[in-house]
Amino acid sequence: MRDILTLVPKPSHFAGSEWGAVRKPQASARVALAFPDLYEVGMSYLGQAILYEAVNRRPELAAERVYAPSREAAEVLRHKGAPLCTLETDTPLADCDMLAFHLTHELCYTNVLFMLDLAGLPLLSSQRDAAMPLVAAGGGCAFNPEPLAPFIDIAVLGDGEDILPDILVAVRDSRARGEDRRTLLLSLSRLPGVYVPSFFEPAPGGGVRPLVPGYDHVEKALVPDLDAAVFPANRPVSFGQAVHDRLAVEIARGCTRGCRFCHAGMIYRPVRERSLATIASLVDAGLAATGFEELSFLSLSTGDFSALESLFCQFAAKCRREQVAISLPSLRAGTLSDSMLAIMAGIRRTGATVAPEAATQRLRDVINKGISEQDILSHAGRLFARGWQQVKLYFMIGLPTETRADVQGIFELCHRVLALAPPGTKRLQVTAAVSPFVPKPHTPFQWERQDSREETAEKLAFLRSLFSTNKKLTMRWHDPAMSRLEGVFSRGDRNLAPAVLRAYRAGALFCDWADHFKPSLWDDAFAAEGIDSDAYLAARDPDAPLPWDHLHTGVSTAFLKLERRRSRQGHVTPDCRFGDCSGCGVCSFDGRRCGLPSQAHLDIRPRLNRESLELPAVPQPDTPSEDDLTRKAGHYRVWYAKLGPAAFLSQLELQSVFERSLRRAGVAPTFSAGFHPLPLLSFGWALPVGVESRAEWFAVFLRTPLSPDAFARLLAPALPEGLILSHVEELPMGRKVSQPEAEEFFLRIREPHAQVALDAINAFAAAPHFPFLRVTKKGTKSEDIRPILETVEPLSPDTVRLVFSWREKYISPLKLVRAVCPDTPPEAIGLVKTRQIFGGLRPPNPPAGG
Repeated sequence: MRDILTLVPKPSHFAGSEWGAVRKPQASARVALAFPDLYEVGMSYLGQAILYEAVNRRPELAAERVYAPSREAAEVLRHKGAPLCTLETDTPLADCDMLAFHLTHELCYTNVLFMLDLAGLPLLSSQRDAAMPLVAAGGGCAFNPEPLAPFIDIAVLGDGEDILPDILVAVRDSRARGEDRRTLLLSLSRLPGVYVPSFFEPAPGGGVRPLVPGYDHVEKALVPDLDAAVFPANRPVSFGQAVHDRLAVEIARGCTRGCRFCHAGMIYRPVRERSLATIASLVDAGLAATGFEELSFLSLSTGDFSALESLFCQFAAKCRREQVAISLPSLRAGTLSDSMLAIMAGIRRTGATVAPEAATQRLRDVINKGISEQDILSHAGRLFARGWQQVKLYFMIGLPTETRADVQGIFELCHRVLALAPPGTKRLQVTAAVSPFVPKPHTPFQWERQDSREETAEKLAFLRSLFSTNKKLTMRWHDPAMSRLEGVFSRGDRNLAPAVLRAYRAGALFCDWADHFKPSLWDDAFAAEGIDSDAYLAARDPDAPLPWDHLHTGVSTAFLKLERRRSRQGHVTPDCRFGDCSGCGVCSFDGRRCGLPSQAHLDIRPRLNRESLELPAVPQPDTPSEDDLTRKAGHYRVWYAKLGPAAFLSQLELQSVFERSLRRAGVAPTFSAGFHPLPLLSFGWALPVGVESRAEWFAVFLRTPLSPDAFARLLAPALPEGLILSHVEELPMGRKVSQPEAEEFFLRIREPHAQVALDAINAFAAAPHFPFLRVTKKGTKSEDIRPILETVEPLSPDTVRLVFSWREKYISPLKLVRAVCPDTPPEAIGLVKTRQIFGGLRPPNPPAGG
């Protein structure tokens, strides 16, 4: 794929040269961790980073990454006959030993087929032989992968960091023994968490029946102690802006709050917290290794971490001192103390979110949310008092037993939150984010119906009419058609697989993106396959078999049915972390009967930070910092080469790369003042994407003075592949940095286009004028670009030395060359900047070839 980087949009996303990428070309077994969405989404997924570390810790094994290319990039691949490859070593997916897809939501299923197709692999598992890679799926949707069953070889249920390396070794060894695919699958079926769909078949009534004696159900794999689990300190750092572009540290796994709609809260039990000491080690190592400027403490319910305030205070001073923002996602109302809010406001005050899910207390009790309206209003009031001006509240519509009063309550609750803001708040905004309820498997609501299109549309219209009466109240909503499709596949069976295949072939891709989603493609696919999609949204008989009954999370069906009855009675089930055991069936300690019998020997229990902790003293936001971030103690110009894959970094990506490289180097840049401080960096003229350079620079102020040699020694090892530091020079302390008057390039034209391009360049040099249409915001205008060319010097039959003068204006050198050589394909043009000239220009119009 690297041969076509000049032709694809966002080429840096295909280069595989990020800081932290691991390359093992000689590994004995290779797995491609395949994320069926775009790079910027997949690079935010912590699960991939964990599995990447788990495999690559084994010296003989290699894990590499691959993401779904955009439609435009896929067209380039198909046009060139190039297969989809891994990022790290450009290995075709068909040459890997294993493909492991991350299934994070149901709308990605056609993207799985898209990637298999681009890899040149048969889509159906029955058509793949032992010489082809094993195709696996994991993630939350793996707990009901039935709609994808004909396309995958195995699904991995539960925690994958321990089991994935073992699967890869088994695949390698099976191949070495020359075994067929069935023999390999039989071997894998004995491992915890491994589900082989081909060893089951649909049964009358909606369930499945086993085809292999002794293999009638599958338990999820479980890591009992996160302190002993694999977690990455270093990891690939994204080029460009990932959706969540930060250091995410998993502080806990699992949740026992028991929200009855929550899929993750049921399948990932029990709660396992990392110790504060382990988290501290991971944060320190992670920030130093990656250079991220934002830290996120991640779990299903971060606000329920038993030592949250101690954790937060432990890092607040460090993050203030180093200008690292702290993010606390998944917070429940009332979980932040006043001191924590004060610290957060002092680091960076972004928008705040609260998730009531239901607007009335009756409905919150039905779903077992466990918070009161007073909790919500108190939380919002303290946010406003601390200076927050924008608050978002998350709600669902269509929950079981919902009434019109519950729907109207969404507007009324938001109105009460709005009233808590101090008078005169300038940018005040309260937003309701509304999503249709989707019943999920393995939850107490797995038997419930989902609202029809008409019901959802009517509720949304009703809410929109209410919210339109107040400009400071905003409503956002999830596309009901997406939620409907999610509901179909969430509780789907194998009968849906033909519709997945048909929809893919009709062009259904990236279905969770609003600008790509086309519901009509799915309606047509369901109709063509004779599938009544509405039947999948109907209520289910609690005593009838379900397509996922053979896939065990450890939570018993009896417990799910009990919770469903309690919901109808409005009874709340307390969190077992803070009271008696709820009897869900997961844990194995103190003689409990564990729902994971093959793993019951493990010590499966909640693991919390229960010790008494003394909170460290943390400076309040109005306390002067010991380190003035705006101090200027030195000014430097850093010269570097930008070669190979680094040439495909955009200027915006390059700025982020250098900011993080400075952090990794332990160099203290000067920050701007104001609400959102940024390092004081400035760059020379931006090169076009794809143009190499041996003479680039950026200027930076430092808070602590360094000798140029010392600065260079620190920074050079912290740069990613292709960025090579040449030297550092000290500059005067003035803010302005001079730009070059001219720049030298070597232009190389790949055969068979060299002579045509050289003739065009000589004609350009000989012409007195050359019009160029520049596109501006006001339209296009014609400019004479002939004076920009100062020197043309042929160096070989396919290489020319060019000097461009920027005395009058700057134009992209690549655009200029392409304008001069319109008959030369873009991929045949290789441009390398070799020198920057700050004075001593030669005559502006030399003869052609001079």
